[in-house]
Amino acid sequence: MLNLLPRNVILIARREYLEQIRGRAFRLTTILLPVVFVAMIAAANLIEHKSSQGRHVAIAAGNATLAGDIRGFLLDDESAQFRVDVVAPATEEDRAQLLRQVQIKAIDGFLWIGKSPLGTVTATYFSRSSSDPVTVSRLRSALNRGMVEQRLMASGMSAEEADAVAKGIQLKLLQVNREGRAAKSTGNAPIYKGMIMAFLLTMTTLLYGLDAARSIIEEKTSRIFEVMLAVARPDDLLAGKLIGVGAVGLTQIAIWVLAAVLLLGTAFAAPMLSGQFSLHFSWMEGVLFPLLFVLGFFLYSALFSGLAATCETAQELQMYMPLAAAPVWLSFGIIPLLLRDPNSVWSLAASFFPLTAPFVMAFRIGMQVPPLWQVAVAVGLLALSVWVVIWFSTRLYRVGILMYGKRATLPELLRWLRYS
Repeated sequence: MLNLLPRNVILIARREYLEQIRGRAFRLTTILLPVVFVAMIAAANLIEHKSSQGRHVAIAAGNATLAGDIRGFLLDDESAQFRVDVVAPATEEDRAQLLRQVQIKAIDGFLWIGKSPLGTVTATYFSRSSSDPVTVSRLRSALNRGMVEQRLMASGMSAEEADAVAKGIQLKLLQVNREGRAAKSTGNAPIYKGMIMAFLLTMTTLLYGLDAARSIIEEKTSRIFEVMLAVARPDDLLAGKLIGVGAVGLTQIAIWVLAAVLLLGTAFAAPMLSGQFSLHFSWMEGVLFPLLFVLGFFLYSALFSGLAATCETAQELQMYMPLAAAPVWLSFGIIPLLLRDPNSVWSLAASFFPLTAPFVMAFRIGMQVPPLWQVAVAVGLLALSVWVVIWFSTRLYRVGILMYGKRATLPELLRWLRYS
């Protein structure tokens, strides 16, 4: 393919590629970004897991049997590592004493089970923390199971039968694939995979697209273009820059993918390849993801390179940042619709709209590869949009890189297109 490109395009692309590959910024982002990303996820999971572990709570109720059942259900959850005291039958003096223990941090909280004036059961949890959803969820589950068991036993069931009913039924998840066969569900793993693919595509596409635009402004303000135009056409300069910077983005993604493959082959990542959380990538995903990156990168980088040629400073280019952020916000905002129905009208519209297609299709491919006709339409429209944007950008670029000291207005931009 390189043999089909003009020699000047290859030289400029090689210069852009080597300049960025050898830069300190490339090494730092390649190593630190995935490390920071993984560390943030691990820290969030660890904090959430540890913050709700080892809670010391008390169950205060007038019914000692109910309080004992709730205590047993809480202790059954070994991952929570609860320490549970039982105060039954509880009095108002006990309540005051428990409040005092919460105040002096002797216990983390207590569940007070009483009755309303109408005779219905009421339950209140007192704690120091204003929000502890994990602990509250576990207490609510244990309380409901205890109440169900007590009512079943009151209706004549034995303790064993009531306990079996209170435990409920385990729900088995099966996923129907496109061939109509039912297979074991991998839980939320496809969602996480889709988010990872969309995040990688978004970050690298916008990062390197804006980087190409900033480099144009730097070269324009330094007047280096006047020297380069003596040996190369403006179209060759823009094409070489886009190809070189795009190759840098692909190289960075390839490094991350290779590191992830090596990591997944270790015992450390064994839990990720089995059970309800299973990450697997198909050859189709391996083909479509780079294709979406290339098309998305050329679309955004060509758009911003053309705009950069009309700007005098990096501050002017900064004003166009909302244009880059808006499609990303729209793409991630439509994720709830994709989860509910990936083939709805809005999902298809976002998959076919060129500015959102790379990110939305990456997410859908991560979850489950869409029908091939949808992929073909999305890629076709995206490729057509890339050609149109490059056509406009090269014409703005030819004139804009030599314009100094004057901000381009819309009528002037239209004249630039006619000049080209």
